[in-house]
Amino acid sequence: MKWSSLLLVSLGLAAPVSAAPPSTPKPSTPPMNASPGIEAETRAWHTERVSRLTSDDGWLTLVGLHWLKEGANRFGSAPDNDVVFPAAFPAHAGTFTRKGATVSLALEKGTSLALEGKPFTGGALRSDADGKPDTLALGSVRFFVIRRGDRLGVRVKDSEAPTRKAFHGIPTYAPSAAWRVEGRFEPATTEKKISVPNVLGEVEEMVSPGTVVFTVGGQEYRLSPVQEPGEDQLFFIFGDLTNRDETYGAGRFLYAAMPKEGKVVLDFNRAYNPPCAFTSFATCPLPPSQNRLKVRVEAGEKRYGDH
Repeated sequence: MKWSSLLLVSLGLAAPVSAAPPSTPKPSTPPMNASPGIEAETRAWHTERVSRLTSDDGWLTLVGLHWLKEGANRFGSAPDNDVVFPAAFPAHAGTFTRKGATVSLALEKGTSLALEGKPFTGGALRSDADGKPDTLALGSVRFFVIRRGDRLGVRVKDSEAPTRKAFHGIPTYAPSAAWRVEGRFEPATTEKKISVPNVLGEVEEMVSPGTVVFTVGGQEYRLSPVQEPGEDQLFFIFGDLTNRDETYGAGRFLYAAMPKEGKVVLDFNRAYNPPCAFTSFATCPLPPSQNRLKVRVEAGEKRYGDH
């Protein structure tokens, strides 16, 4: 079994192929024919979502993620580098130097890179922890520094990536009015943080503005969203019983508008796969324990390929 599968099993989000069938789950609400409005809105939303995913800078272009050690990290296309880049790069292109929370880049003679369209000759690199990272480019390849907890890494993208060229669409459930659910918003009375694990085995404490309480099939459920810095939407990282067979094993994502008059609309027709469903080079958050729903949410995106 792959390490990723072991991780999902350990988190209770997926069962190994050889496992016995799970106990009979609580049924979801029977499908309800979508109104022309809901169907058209859902299709339009999904078209835009796929457009972003398949763009020149979308998640399908990821081809590498390299964690940097303290000190010097040589990079280039040759296999003897600490950080091995795509073949388009010189065999030995330069050196990343990490000092604590900072990264600088020195280039070998003859290596030419662009930073925001201008020649780059070396220097400190701003990571995504400081907002928009410095993005360097050579041909179709782009790379930048990311920070995840105490880790600093180099994320590499290539608009010619095989994953982008081989993309064949994402299967979805049919849009259903039954899965556009209005919930009651219970705001947190003091600053509330929830523990959100990720695929790296780390746990991040994220601010949650409250809890949404909703009903499906006569049963009450609760989801705790997080609010990302600068966002005016609620972000839900959730799992459900379809993760075992029809949807991505590590859960799905969903955005919703901020509460209005104490209500939040959860449109599960727009539940979508995290980047890790398409590439092993993403660092996705996983559903916190309170967001693993004991119901089959048969709406939104299904599993992509063999993920």
